[in-house]
Amino acid sequence: MSKVLERNNVHIQGAGAKAMMFAHGFGCDQNMWRFVAPSFEADFRTVLFDHVGAGGSDLSAYGRAKYSSLEGYATDVVEIGRELDFSDAVFVGHSVSSMIGVMAAEKAPEMFGKLVLIGPSARYIDDEGYTGGFSAKQIDELLEFLESNHMGWSARMAPMIMGNPDRPELGQELTNSFCRTDPEITKAFARVTFTSDNRRDLARVAVPTLVLQCSEDIIASQEVGDFVNRTIPNSRMIVLKATGHCPNLSAPEEVVSAMRTFV
Repeated sequence: MSKVLERNNVHIQGAGAKAMMFAHGFGCDQNMWRFVAPSFEADFRTVLFDHVGAGGSDLSAYGRAKYSSLEGYATDVVEIGRELDFSDAVFVGHSVSSMIGVMAAEKAPEMFGKLVLIGPSARYIDDEGYTGGFSAKQIDELLEFLESNHMGWSARMAPMIMGNPDRPELGQELTNSFCRTDPEITKAFARVTFTSDNRRDLARVAVPTLVLQCSEDIIASQEVGDFVNRTIPNSRMIVLKATGHCPNLSAPEEVVSAMRTFV
């Protein structure tokens, strides 16, 4: 296995001619796709990976300068795609990886033919004429809490992010995932995630895009999803019945069904 594939703990399944790449969100790893990716193995070559600093990635490859913005993560996506000779591939990104995919598609337009963005947000912080869902003060407080108490932050925030309080095992899984990540890398990635502004990138998306929006999501509200859908030129949105921010875990059948209408 090449250094690029080892660095990002890449796993490939399926026998399709085209690739379908799955990119996980903040505090997660490729295991979060275990209920979705297998459904596409008959038609695609499915590619799962861990962002550097997550899951089984090479932690020694993490550098604060490179990963001080989403640009570094998008560069990794392009490097993986080039290593695997992507052409007209489908990129499936959850949460912050939606914007990473948007940036990767701009970097290498020949590589991706479609984007599927699950719970995307181009900016979490409210701005004049724009609702991101959080004030700058709220984001500062969230990051300060994480900085002072990684485990406590994970235990409190993960169930809220997951939603579905009637299924506490889902919140516990996300809590465990948050707690497994390196605290210092988690803090840095959180700051990058929650302070990034990718609104201008959306208008430059040149490929058909599907936005999957959960009906109730405290991280990325429907207003946020509407903005993403409205700003990407060739985009359509499906509002899922699923609630919470992680439908790939809480409602995988609905996610698969929605994706099949597009890919």
